[in-house]
Amino acid sequence: MGAMNDLSDPARGKALVLFSGGQDSSVCLAWALDRYAHVETVGFDYGQRHAVELQARQAVRARMIERFPAWAGRLGDDHMLDISSFGAVAESALTADRAIEMQANGLPSTFVPGRNLVFFVYAAALADRRGLKALVGGMCETDFSGYPDCRRETLDAMQAALNLGMAQDFTIETPLMWLTKAETWGLAATLGEKGGDGAALVDLIVAESHTCYAGDREHLHPWGYGCGTCPACELRAKGYEDWIAGGRAAVAIPESVAP
Repeated sequence: MGAMNDLSDPARGKALVLFSGGQDSSVCLAWALDRYAHVETVGFDYGQRHAVELQARQAVRARMIERFPAWAGRLGDDHMLDISSFGAVAESALTADRAIEMQANGLPSTFVPGRNLVFFVYAAALADRRGLKALVGGMCETDFSGYPDCRRETLDAMQAALNLGMAQDFTIETPLMWLTKAETWGLAATLGEKGGDGAALVDLIVAESHTCYAGDREHLHPWGYGCGTCPACELRAKGYEDWIAGGRAAVAIPESVAP
């Protein structure tokens, strides 16, 4: 566990959220807005096949401002970085017309090699220039799709490398790291309640965020838009169903998750 955030330190009161517009990063944005005095967002065009997630980013940000006035004053600039050449190098089912399947190396074809590592290098460079100390990401070990760059061990090493290479003292915050998808829904309800309306944040994530690998924005389910059959949809749907079955249990807001 890292040190508690100290809002009396202007640098420590600022965060940069790696924000894709998906369920997890939307919950992380709410977590950061609850915790930090100033929050900026960064998104990446890495050559992904579906532009809908880039559109979802702006919709989620706009609804956050509308529905949670207590957070509106904390939400700062959004940054969109074009790293589309990376998607061409690290080809996967998310960047090319390929089947979603398990590969011979035991990883799913949706794995984009080194994606989170590249994201954090760009995010840290931006944060260095913006005076932002906390880098917030939605990576999770409990419910994930077999991606080795989602592991906390990987991100601890990345944090050390960034701080050595940039002479900085960044922290990589991963509030969802030890939560199941059901608990992520519960955390959304808890955060929304702190922001003024618990149901509103859950409804916002259902209606505006996008996680489906197929880019489906035509079919609306109780848990959100999606094809309903890709691994991302199946994981999201099961988490929502488990949360409902558990009585919509609230989840305590995680503190810092960093070494």
